[in-house]
Amino acid sequence: MSTLISGSLAYDYIMDFPDSFKNHLLPDQLHILNVCFVVEKLKKNLGGCATNIAYTMKLLEENPLILGPVGSDGADLLHFFKEKKIETKYIDTLKDELTSSAHITTDKDDNQIIAYHNGAGNNATDMNVSTVTEELKLALITPTKKEAMIKHAMECYDKKIPFCFDPSHQLTAFSDQELAATIGQAKFYIGNDYELKLTEEKTGWDTHKLLEHTEIVIITLGDKGSVIVTKEESIEIKPCPATSVEDPTGAGDAYRGGFFASYTRGYDLKTCGQMASVAATYAVEHYGTVNHTYTMEEFEKRYENTYGEPISLKM
Repeated sequence: MSTLISGSLAYDYIMDFPDSFKNHLLPDQLHILNVCFVVEKLKKNLGGCATNIAYTMKLLEENPLILGPVGSDGADLLHFFKEKKIETKYIDTLKDELTSSAHITTDKDDNQIIAYHNGAGNNATDMNVSTVTEELKLALITPTKKEAMIKHAMECYDKKIPFCFDPSHQLTAFSDQELAATIGQAKFYIGNDYELKLTEEKTGWDTHKLLEHTEIVIITLGDKGSVIVTKEESIEIKPCPATSVEDPTGAGDAYRGGFFASYTRGYDLKTCGQMASVAATYAVEHYGTVNHTYTMEEFEKRYENTYGEPISLKM
């Protein structure tokens, strides 16, 4: 059985700003904001939520399926997937669009400002879960065009395919009603602590109330770890210490890839969260979202060193 990832395929233009954004913003002048951040480094990287999650799942020897479009300039992404042996048959190539792109500026405090062009991603609504012929154990509905996320979530719900709803940076695009309805269809809901607060503002549901509408809530807390909450328990996952923090971009996607690679193998939620934490740390230690790598033996050793218990990854 396979895991389907519906989400963005993109190029990330990652820039480092060697100061703090807050030092260049005048709080009483934000209504006429006009500021330029001169960056020290610019690098084009392969990215997109579906790309990043699929890459981590593949590192952990899972075989995810990606549902999403690229544009006429998508050859680099398709070559990457071929090289990494990630299936591409559900990726459409659009001749008259450019691939989605994110322009990400990170300051020295790891705050980020992101400008995103959806490009070919606007056509994700033309793609259907029903075209997937493989039997699906799980689906991940990750950020892409909002209407595509709603559509693919509904298709999974109708087909009784359990899925994780991960609105992330698209959260504000959803109306209160759309957000509540999609959460109600999902088995998992995931977001960082800020996104969970925003979810509560939009739906009126705190974490306890969310669990009346979805089975499992995952709250990521950056370098403080994460929390996995069900009706029965709240599991605190301590972070895996990083040897260095080169770039936080993509850490959340690596977390998701690690979590669901573990979950589809039948591990308990605590183990899933700990695997996710290790996977996320590998990502922050490298510049870009898919530039890190590790062997299964290296991953297992780091897991054991971090959590004081061995893990033998099931095949």
